[in-house]
Amino acid sequence: MNQGFRPAMAWLHTWSGLLVGWVLYFVFFTGTLGYYSAEIDRWMQPELPLQHAATATTQVLEQAIAQLAQVAPGAERWNIDLPYRKSVNGLRATWRMPAAADGTRGATGLVPLDGGTGARIDTRQTGGGQLLYQMHYRLHYLPVQQAYWIVGFCSMLMLVSILTGVITHKKIFKDFFAFRPAAGQRSWRDAHTVLGSIALPFHLVITYSGLVLLMFTYSPLVLDEIYRYDDDAQNEFFTDANPRLPEQPRSGVAAALTPLAPVLEHARRTAHGAPLWQVSIRNPGDASARIVIVRERGTPQSGTDQLVYDGVTGQPLAPASLLRSGARQTRDALAGLHKGLFASPALRGLYFLSSLMGTALVASGLILWTAKRRARLREGRRAWGLLAIERLNPAMILGPVLGVAAYFWANRLIPAGLAGRGLWEAHALFMAWGLALGWAALRRPQRAWPELLGAAAALYGLLPVLNALTTERHLGVTGPWAQGGGDAVLAGFDLTTLAVALALAVAARFSGARSQP
Repeated sequence: MNQGFRPAMAWLHTWSGLLVGWVLYFVFFTGTLGYYSAEIDRWMQPELPLQHAATATTQVLEQAIAQLAQVAPGAERWNIDLPYRKSVNGLRATWRMPAAADGTRGATGLVPLDGGTGARIDTRQTGGGQLLYQMHYRLHYLPVQQAYWIVGFCSMLMLVSILTGVITHKKIFKDFFAFRPAAGQRSWRDAHTVLGSIALPFHLVITYSGLVLLMFTYSPLVLDEIYRYDDDAQNEFFTDANPRLPEQPRSGVAAALTPLAPVLEHARRTAHGAPLWQVSIRNPGDASARIVIVRERGTPQSGTDQLVYDGVTGQPLAPASLLRSGARQTRDALAGLHKGLFASPALRGLYFLSSLMGTALVASGLILWTAKRRARLREGRRAWGLLAIERLNPAMILGPVLGVAAYFWANRLIPAGLAGRGLWEAHALFMAWGLALGWAALRRPQRAWPELLGAAAALYGLLPVLNALTTERHLGVTGPWAQGGGDAVLAGFDLTTLAVALALAVAARFSGARSQP
């Protein structure tokens, strides 16, 4: 602090980012992929039919209900998730059985259905894009609460690093227009500044809102003080904070479910064009049955709206008032901004690009730290900390990139009927990362960077070839030139991997032609 306020902030900016940089990079990288988790889900389940042009019809939903009546006749609830986005194909039917006599929560089940016919589809077990998305806040192989605390601590330091970075770069907007390529350390500093400037509002909001999402984990003493350290009382708090429609008890009188056509017509008319997300049947087969239609409002603050109908007569019912406090509405708005589920395709693309820049921001900061310290070293002086980070950076930055490629390869190579194959897909990700760590430890950084980049380019570039050899969902069938128009999501996935492979190959060529900065 004797050097002044701005130098002190520069020191804090450097070390707050460095100490947790590798974890933050993994969190940003997997979170970035999460914005297209539905598309990744579809690619990792090639048994699903090609994309249908229209959303599910009433007849398809009736067929889906008939499927649920066969597989879960005694359930207390049936849910049918609708293809509310063009990127989502097919239906997802889930159910929950009644709770046991001792209060244990009832078993749940899931079955994918054809969005064009409502017929059941047997798909391979896979973690899909959802597993990658969950890794950005649950990590992996760790208890959930421990993962929350680790990610929360790193996110807090990320927030500190962002704020101190703004203070440190007093000429941030001038430097934004002063990118100097092929200038060694200066180029990395310019890249770091540009990446931090372009998406600065996004970085601030995404980091702060991530902390707000798990605020009850990070601030347990508030609940303990108000609700007196009592588990039942704390459950009461969460009930108060998350109002839900009251559960309707079963009457014990059997009754047929009303036809869905008039109910869905009324829901679509009431929604004024907002997409319907879910059809939920409460107490199916009972006189007390209720049909709940869930629709999206299309704003960050929203969450969802629910329309309730009598399951026997089909008459609309007035849902119970779900009053939300101003604090709760603020939290919901921040949660909506963080997840981006409300976003249009164009806005979702901006989310993805901004998050990708956040990933590159962290990576460039890690590389810049080693570049600056190596330039300051006197000849012959040893700096073991610098040497260790310099050795590990290639694996910690490129390891997740290689791991995700291995994750996709495992999806195609592991036998579809293997028990626990979804777990082995995740194991493949971390085994590839482990191999990258071993390779980086044995090679000089100047060699490890181009070699790992080249390996990643090969894995992504050959992925469409592997897809064509192992499935019928290759570019010849899914591309726009295919008969019937193909499938934009599946073709987009393959073309994206080719673009990623090209970018990685260019980076490998560049890093191989020059020594590491």
